[in-house]
Amino acid sequence: MAPCQYAAVQLDFAAREVTIKLVYYGPALSGKTTNLVALHRQAGTDARGRLMTLETQDDRTLFFDLLPLTFRAKDGDVSLRIKLFTVPGQPVHSATRKLVLQGADGVALIADSQLSATQRNAESFFDLRQNLKDNGLELGKMPLVIQFNKRDLPDIRTEEELERLATRGKEPVFSAIATRGAGTVETFLGLLQLTWQTLDRTHQLSRRMSLDGEELIEGAARQLGATVPVRELLARNLGLPEPGPRGAP
Repeated sequence: MAPCQYAAVQLDFAAREVTIKLVYYGPALSGKTTNLVALHRQAGTDARGRLMTLETQDDRTLFFDLLPLTFRAKDGDVSLRIKLFTVPGQPVHSATRKLVLQGADGVALIADSQLSATQRNAESFFDLRQNLKDNGLELGKMPLVIQFNKRDLPDIRTEEELERLATRGKEPVFSAIATRGAGTVETFLGLLQLTWQTLDRTHQLSRRMSLDGEELIEGAARQLGATVPVRELLARNLGLPEPGPRGAP
């Protein structure tokens, strides 16, 4: 049976494979590519594909990075294939960002924590909303997480400010130092979890493919070196509930 595609997510029932596209968005030099490099480094050799990066004089990535990660369920029966992309952050590359966003299942907005980057972060958010709209997508319906990167630099937004942002908005907020790999796995897993929940509600993936989505995500976490359950890992970040009994909201 040929692969079946619903909107962006691709379902191959014969091979029992789900393919999801995630896009890392944000202003120039906010750390989008650094996040992917960190994930690639932390992924097991049997899970990661080739990381392709195009570097330029004014930004690290001119077009996009493509990092395919493949995780299998514990019983090896279902594969979750994830394609990660980044977009160029410079304003001149809006058309490229719009193109890369086509078919996205989820988005991570990578913001720069420095106070001097506040306006650039805001402009990138509005640019994201417009480019999604131009692609026939709604920001309010797109799984979205926000990462405030570069937490090790001076003159950054305080933790209290980030907590207020997380309280006001519906999007989970993560802190990161991507150059050290800190917060990168949590951001990725938070986005993957939100994306899976949305796709499962829309396409009944768990029922149609007889799979346990939670187990797939736990498998992804293990491949990325996580040593604690996903719920506990994500609860350490801003805007996410404390872990409760299995199945609790």
